[in-house]
Amino acid sequence: MLDFKSVRERKAKLTDLAQGLTKDDLRALTNEMVDAQLALIAECTDADVVFQPSDPGAKDDAAATADEVNLPWTLGHLIVHITASSEESAFLAAELARGVPNHGRSRYETHWTTITTIEQCRARLEESRRMRLATLGVWPDQPHTDTTYEPFPNAGQRNCHAYFIGGLSHDDSHLAQIADVVGQAKIARVAA
Repeated sequence: MLDFKSVRERKAKLTDLAQGLTKDDLRALTNEMVDAQLALIAECTDADVVFQPSDPGAKDDAAATADEVNLPWTLGHLIVHITASSEESAFLAAELARGVPNHGRSRYETHWTTITTIEQCRARLEESRRMRLATLGVWPDQPHTDTTYEPFPNAGQRNCHAYFIGGLSHDDSHLAQIADVVGQAKIARVAA
């Protein structure tokens, strides 16, 4: 997997990491990331998906309701969040690759309360893999790498390759959180 540490430490930009990546590389990186997420939840049960973990620092300013702002994320919540973010990056990257200037967001996130089983988590990850890989199929043979967009201040201009790996970077930033929630859920399951 790509090492996003230098980007998180603001020593590099995603554009730097994206240099030289091909569509085949992006396919391989997507498969590697989804496989890593599936491995993290491989031994989970349905109870683990809805387990309410301890997360004293939980704060989600984009929460659907005020009651959810400080609510720790369940495993189901994490899965729908990371898949929605990566899919958005992949779809917007496809537009940039086709030379279409950014014209807004392209995001849909399944509401987390509808994900209550481990099979739903696995299916959501596999569906997301299929969707992200499909977006690479709509890239032209010669992508418009000069069409760029800065998604937020100081992010730097991103072309299609950098925009696509932005989704992978977001996934990567939640891997430790997934592992923590899974670990807490297993401890609670054993103690019960």
